[in-house]
Amino acid sequence: MTAEDVDRLLATPPFDRMDPDQFSLSAPLREILRNDARILKLRRGDIVVREGDYGNSAFLILTGAVHLDISPEPALPAPVLGRSEPERKTFFESVAQLWNRPPYPEVRDDVQSARPAMTGSRQEADGSVQMFLQDVPAVLERCQTVTLEAGELFGEVAALGRIPRPATAFADGEAELLEIRWQGLRDIMRRDLELQRHIDEIYRERNLQYHILASPIFQHLTHRNAPPDCACGKCTALRDIVDKTKFETWGDFDWHTTYKRLVGQTGGAEIEHEPVIAEEGHYPNGVYLVRSGFARVSKRFGDDHRTLAYLGRGQTYGLPETVHNWRNGGQVPLQHSLRAVGYTAVLLVPTAVVERYVLGPDPAAPLVEASLLSPRIESPEAEPAADPVEAAGIDQNILEFFVANRFINGTAAMVINLDRCTQCDDCVRACASTHDNNPRFIRHGPKVGNVMVANACMHCADPVCMIGCPTGAIHRNALGGEVVINDATCIGCGTCANSCPYDNIRMVEARNSRGEPILDLQSGMPILKATNCDLCESQLGGPACARACPHDALSRVDLNQDLGSLAEWARL
Repeated sequence: MTAEDVDRLLATPPFDRMDPDQFSLSAPLREILRNDARILKLRRGDIVVREGDYGNSAFLILTGAVHLDISPEPALPAPVLGRSEPERKTFFESVAQLWNRPPYPEVRDDVQSARPAMTGSRQEADGSVQMFLQDVPAVLERCQTVTLEAGELFGEVAALGRIPRPATAFADGEAELLEIRWQGLRDIMRRDLELQRHIDEIYRERNLQYHILASPIFQHLTHRNAPPDCACGKCTALRDIVDKTKFETWGDFDWHTTYKRLVGQTGGAEIEHEPVIAEEGHYPNGVYLVRSGFARVSKRFGDDHRTLAYLGRGQTYGLPETVHNWRNGGQVPLQHSLRAVGYTAVLLVPTAVVERYVLGPDPAAPLVEASLLSPRIESPEAEPAADPVEAAGIDQNILEFFVANRFINGTAAMVINLDRCTQCDDCVRACASTHDNNPRFIRHGPKVGNVMVANACMHCADPVCMIGCPTGAIHRNALGGEVVINDATCIGCGTCANSCPYDNIRMVEARNSRGEPILDLQSGMPILKATNCDLCESQLGGPACARACPHDALSRVDLNQDLGSLAEWARL
């Protein structure tokens, strides 16, 4: 951003109506735009964002127009967006790969690996790669789109909440967009109440009710195929809940940048860096719904805190105390503290709203099933009937280890029982035999007791590796949700590998059939490709590493769930 660029923006809506005096001296509006924004110049068909992408920026249209694909079902094939389509090998193909493997690792076709030959992309003068749709009229005929004009903002909800992009956006013709990183957007919203209200209204209109209905305690308000102006009791109640619910974010959006500095510290030191969302002993002013990220539930234990559980998307906090106070008319304080682990977005539904639309006027007959309500707390001094950690049979040190290292982010972590592992490396050889003669993981990683979490892609619930990929090569599998990398559109920039906080993505040199590195046609340097564990998505029977272990010492565990999944794993 040049000084002339910033001057132009300050004379353009909505920045021209913002009062510079409302901004702090340390972060004036001019410096926010200079440091946290850039101007994108696009051509017809250039892709801005893809449905399902994770991003950390919003976009303001300066000139031209942008199409948003709002088709109910995905209308664009995966290859059009730079992604790969999942294909499962047949039994005979799986057997044939045992003797059809090339003798060298990471062998690619020379033409497919050459960077300039990628279909639907071009390399800009600054070295960046821009993906584009080659047949825009056919895309417009195939998709259901809406057109956004100059002055309109999009992508702000996904950027601030770190949720997948809900739609694919591409330029209608020559266009200029201002891309604003979430830090800059956040700082501007703090000083400009009108922009804050505008974004809040968009979120409430488009997203909030869906997140509320995702919680089991509100699903009784679902009214399928209801018109927008429906005045039935369910829809009226839902609109009232949406109007009164507060959206909050806690923690560091870029938590992965400080992860390696904090990891390895003791549990007490780790907790000190986690913002307190709600504190033990305070009066519950509502029920929290975790919208994205993770939160730690802890309890005072002497001068320290003990982790009892962690909450993920869709789970609630503060419901037991709210139910108790509603049933007994008492004022029981919160029994535990809730802290943001990394970056956490929550919805706070006020107590009065929960009592009216979830619990109802009669303590003996709640509006939702009793099984959905947490056990009552009989007195202010009473604790839950059982410690959830002990009840699930989880060792406290292991739970603290998973939370402190952010392994709770993983939906398919490779966990190895060191008491059973004989270091035979059958798992490594099995992985190599199904992945270009090069294993996609390292049998090494952090340890606690007899447990090791190996360096293998965990297919995270919060995949920060997907933020910033210029070609969309790293994405979620449309079928199983695994994080996979499309080798054909990977340009070897290393963004995903540098962003992965667990070092589970590796850059490898692509080779030709003679085992020689394939060179970039422009730079003359070896072409690199990003690789990760793809859970053997194309193989029959699932991950080859787990199937090859002769001692049942290796398991792929979903640590993203609550203590129930940990209890299942603890049998190892």
